[in-house]
Amino acid sequence: MSSYYDIPVIIPAYEPDDKLITLLHALQKESIGHVIVVDDGSGGQYETLFAQAAALENCTVLRHAVNLGKGRALKTAFNYCLMEYGGMPGCVTADSDGQHTPADILACMRKLWEQPDTLILGCRDFDGPDVPARSSFGNKCTRQVFRYLLGISISDTQTGLRAIPAFFMKELMQVKGERFEYETNMLIETKNLNIPIQEVPVETVYIEDNKTSHFNPIKDSVRIYLVFGKFLFSSLSSSVLDLLLFHMFCTVFYPLGKELKGIPYIVAATVFSRVISAVYNFLVNYRVVFKSEAGLASTAGKYLLLAVCQMLCSAFLVNTLYGLIGGMEVVVKMPVDMFLFFVSFVIQREFVYRKQRNPAG
Repeated sequence: MSSYYDIPVIIPAYEPDDKLITLLHALQKESIGHVIVVDDGSGGQYETLFAQAAALENCTVLRHAVNLGKGRALKTAFNYCLMEYGGMPGCVTADSDGQHTPADILACMRKLWEQPDTLILGCRDFDGPDVPARSSFGNKCTRQVFRYLLGISISDTQTGLRAIPAFFMKELMQVKGERFEYETNMLIETKNLNIPIQEVPVETVYIEDNKTSHFNPIKDSVRIYLVFGKFLFSSLSSSVLDLLLFHMFCTVFYPLGKELKGIPYIVAATVFSRVISAVYNFLVNYRVVFKSEAGLASTAGKYLLLAVCQMLCSAFLVNTLYGLIGGMEVVVKMPVDMFLFFVSFVIQREFVYRKQRNPAG
């Protein structure tokens, strides 16, 4: 490709209105060379509109017979672009509802041309007075979840304006998600593949309070947050297992004496319960949560070191606090382990299961 103007622009569209045609004419006026519109099963009543799009010189229309969702529409367009534009640095995705201006789309195209190994996000300002409350609240909550669970700090987690490197497009063809959750999975995959993210400030445009958006704030938010369910399930189930085992071992060890061969029964119960729950937690995290590609032995070694440190900290803190305040052992243990859980998760994410491969290699 001779310039960034030749980078293909992908626009998934489901039951669009005239704003799509307005956007396509504006992109044509800017001399953007390739625009791919995906009709995601909009139906016969939108045939005329998509015919207008297909009649434009720079526009290709791909079609789904039925509505398959934004994620599937993006995959359809990715496949087309990878087949048709072999020398491209990547593509740019934009929404069909007029939220993304030609100037901002071009800015993302230019940035991808300059940084072809980076995911470029066109990020909006959610503190403006014209931003709908549901958009502002939803994005601010999600970016806090991203910051903690994934260690990804971005200001706009739900932007549809993205410049995606070609090598990443190939990876994304295999990423799960058929609807709006696919864009969340895309961001998670940048962490897995060590792909840098660059933000480009863009104009915040909400037409008619964004009422033409097909994003369902309840149903689609559930889909997006289910992406994080595996993180919470692993941690919570491990914690519940650990607490149940701790209570069981305290019940067993206490009648034998408050100390077992010089070891306080609370420490002994902590060690036995933590060994079992740690093995369970490691296997779930390794296979399901972090999907680590590192060797099992090396990863297990790092996890073992972390688990031992966490176990000793838990035993020391619980035993010390129980001696100071008394009460039920389990009640004392819960806040201690909650604090240690947050610390442990960050260490697992950044050290134990972190992938080290170079995505561009």
